[in-house]
Amino acid sequence: MASGQISGGAAGEARHVPVLLAEVLAALAPKAGQTIIDGTFGAGGYTRAILDAGADIIAIDRDPTAIAGGASLVASSAGRLMLAEGEFSRLDQIAHDHGRETVDGVVLDIGVSSMQLDQAERGFSFRFDGPLDMRMAMSGESAADLVARLEETALANLIYTYGEERLSRPIAKAIVRERTEAPIITTKRLAEIVAKVVRSKPGDIHPATRTFQALRIAVNDELGELETALEAAERILKPGGRLVVVTFHSLEDRIVKQFMADRSARTAGGSRHAPAAEVPDPTFVLIGRKAVAASTAEAAVNPRARSAKLRAAERTAAPARSVRR
Repeated sequence: MASGQISGGAAGEARHVPVLLAEVLAALAPKAGQTIIDGTFGAGGYTRAILDAGADIIAIDRDPTAIAGGASLVASSAGRLMLAEGEFSRLDQIAHDHGRETVDGVVLDIGVSSMQLDQAERGFSFRFDGPLDMRMAMSGESAADLVARLEETALANLIYTYGEERLSRPIAKAIVRERTEAPIITTKRLAEIVAKVVRSKPGDIHPATRTFQALRIAVNDELGELETALEAAERILKPGGRLVVVTFHSLEDRIVKQFMADRSARTAGGSRHAPAAEVPDPTFVLIGRKAVAASTAEAAVNPRARSAKLRAAERTAAPARSVRR
């Protein structure tokens, strides 16, 4: 996934600089003898830097094109890079499959990669006309399927919840009306439908930005995957291991912030009417109290860095929390 990476050739052909690289390395502190999981391999930017620092890597991506693009990096790593196709929500099981019972660090760069955005045939971007797809794993239900299947209220709720789009209801109404005329199967047609509803001024984001974000999140279950991946990281990290997460919008950041706050808390908070309840021992200690943002210089070079936030925490020796679903 590896959001915000500067695009270029295949993962083995060019140096890709991911967002907040220096800050990620400072928080992760990789070194020789360690094993780090890069749960969102993408173009391999973080993985290369971690290899350069001397650590071994288990890199994961559910996009088969990212896995194929990393083949040359695997070949040149002298056995220090293990590349696995799969969901990062299974990162602990994938580590076990590669002979690691625990690891020293987990880094996650959440969202869609520039490689995916720059390929019209993947259907992630309204900048290019292509099939309305958006599937990171290139399998399962596509965005076109969702647009065709969902009834108006469900579609409006999806766009509002995952896109934080205040005009979700008129957008859904327009989509349902237009799909009766002809199936909505291209990015260009969907973007044009949304643009007739969402009026924008010069300097505003594209009118379809939030709708496309909502569909992409739903198609790939991105928020559910993130929640499960954080729990998997808690299980696989050894005491002193680092969890570093870079997010690109408020929905992701809220999940990471709440997870780290919950896992680092010593009490459940009380009031003057009821004492604070005891909670299990903290499984993480926060590294910094606030999220780290990209510098002005980085944001100027890479606009995708403007919304990036990094949060990090260090694993304690406390047992991982049980998960109830």
